[in-house]
Amino acid sequence: MHDPRPHLGEPLALDLLDTRWNAHGQPQDLLTDVTGLGVWLSSAGLTDRANADEATLNAVLSARSAIYDVVRHAAPAALNEVLDRGRIRRALTDTGPSQVIDVPDTTWLPAWLAAANLLDLLAEAPDRIRQCAHPDCVLFFYDTSKNGTRRWHSMSTCGNRTKAARHYAKKV
Repeated sequence: MHDPRPHLGEPLALDLLDTRWNAHGQPQDLLTDVTGLGVWLSSAGLTDRANADEATLNAVLSARSAIYDVVRHAAPAALNEVLDRGRIRRALTDTGPSQVIDVPDTTWLPAWLAAANLLDLLAEAPDRIRQCAHPDCVLFFYDTSKNGTRRWHSMSTCGNRTKAARHYAKKV
């Protein structure tokens, strides 16, 4: 199945948040069933590491909710519960130091990876995690612009709509 989302390619945590979007004023959600989960797993490159089943869907939905709460500056307790499902195990191997992701219950692997990715983004530049500035858009993005002033998930959609509305308002 084709991924119907209007915005792809964000870091895993934000890509998970972007499984909800608005289309023509109507809320959309890719993760309403295991088929949609399969689309997201494929888009995220996780099909070889996770199954699209109800247990994984429930875990991913828990992670999405927890990530949303943290991004919107709510308590981190739910995110920490997701992170408690796994760990990074460090070891020294014949080829050198290694870090192995250890998530005993594999149904939680995609959820844990997304939660761990959010920690990386928060450690790198928390102020670069943004929600699109268009009032009707619910999408998130990681601002990689040089000066850190990006406002929209996409200039060609939300940016143009905002500028067109501002121009129209000046004419009226």
